[in-house]
Amino acid sequence: MLSFLKPAPDAKVKVPKERISSVYKWRQTGVLLSICIGYIGYYVIRLIFTTEQNDIMKQYGFTTAEVGMVLSCFGIGYGISKLFMGALSDKSNPNRYLATGLILSALLNFGLGATKNLYVMMILMLVMSVAQGMGAAACQRIVQLWWCKKHRGAIYSIWSSAHNAGAFVCVAVVQLATFMFAGSIPAVFYTASVVSLIIAAFVLLAGSDRPTTVGLPSISEYTGDEVITEDGKKTSLELTKLTLPQIFVKYILTNKVVWAITLTSMSLYLVRYGIMSWIPSYLVQSKGFSPAFAKWLVGIFELASVPGVIIMGAISDALKGRRALVCIACVVLLILCLTVYFFSSNHAFIVTVLFIMGTLIYAPLTLVGLMVNEAVPKFAVGSSTGFMGFFQYIFGETLATALIGILVSKFGWVASNSVLYTASALALVLLIYILINENRVAKEAAEN
Repeated sequence: MLSFLKPAPDAKVKVPKERISSVYKWRQTGVLLSICIGYIGYYVIRLIFTTEQNDIMKQYGFTTAEVGMVLSCFGIGYGISKLFMGALSDKSNPNRYLATGLILSALLNFGLGATKNLYVMMILMLVMSVAQGMGAAACQRIVQLWWCKKHRGAIYSIWSSAHNAGAFVCVAVVQLATFMFAGSIPAVFYTASVVSLIIAAFVLLAGSDRPTTVGLPSISEYTGDEVITEDGKKTSLELTKLTLPQIFVKYILTNKVVWAITLTSMSLYLVRYGIMSWIPSYLVQSKGFSPAFAKWLVGIFELASVPGVIIMGAISDALKGRRALVCIACVVLLILCLTVYFFSSNHAFIVTVLFIMGTLIYAPLTLVGLMVNEAVPKFAVGSSTGFMGFFQYIFGETLATALIGILVSKFGWVASNSVLYTASALALVLLIYILINENRVAKEAAEN
């Protein structure tokens, strides 16, 4: 690994005892801002091609199928890259890793703006997906290194909401660039890249590696925070001499809890994209909504989740980290809302449940992302994030779009309903297993 990305050494000068609390809070504020704003930068880059697809087809002469080919390069590449780039983050300085992924994404985005060649765009999107795979794992590892379990639910939820904010910021950047440069598509790509490079500089200035690298005690030493592994053992290690394959086999592939959480996340991703991707088509064809209003409901579904996700994360903290319990409550309510969404013809009811379902889907999705990190030692957080991300995108999103599209064309929207019910039920069963295991491991740890 490049020396720039290697973990920083512990600081030789320690923060005086009487100043540890205030410095910790100051540093945590900077770190939180860096991961939230940094991840917004990732989404600004990621969604530019999606938001500009109609103008690209019009001005470049691309067909819908050709645009779909470019987007599919990102989706497939991103799912695979999360697995490997997530694992690599475990051996890195996560703050610099986060900034580097954003810088690389911005440079590749310049390339997208500079070409009209379909195949060059496909290659650039595929390579960009690798750089984009550096973002989430670095952020999630930083959360584990800087906050104890008592506060992690709320902090993680705040960071997770950055992708919703990123979608909004992306649209704002597009509108600004379109206004300033008379609708020039290259200018839109260039503007997004410049914005993201500025954000990357902010990440490097405001963020930090581990607390010990800035003279503070580790979060384990400062708060007593420890990870309880599947066998009930406690660990507070942040770095390890184990190789990435050894970490992956010992703490990911052979960890039943990680598998259960990952499959839960995959099921919830299927529900997420199974609803969001088909809102316009389903509501127009099945419920009689106008096309214009149905498009707005996609935004409502996304943005309405932000406050609810943060609240649910805080509730999981108040329940002493019993995140599976909060997820179970959300999924049960989600199944009830799906029933209204599927069988009601009242437009007001449908809009209301869409508003509610944003929280009921994104809250458990956020919490299972945190749970899979808390199920492994801190030096394996990136690997667990990448492993789960692989299943989310390669299986969850693909099934929600390709499979549902095929089934609906053959059997109608009742087929989509059946898939979403099945995925929700599977998530519920897995969460019950996770809750039982959580209680068992906590009991064993308390007895040791």
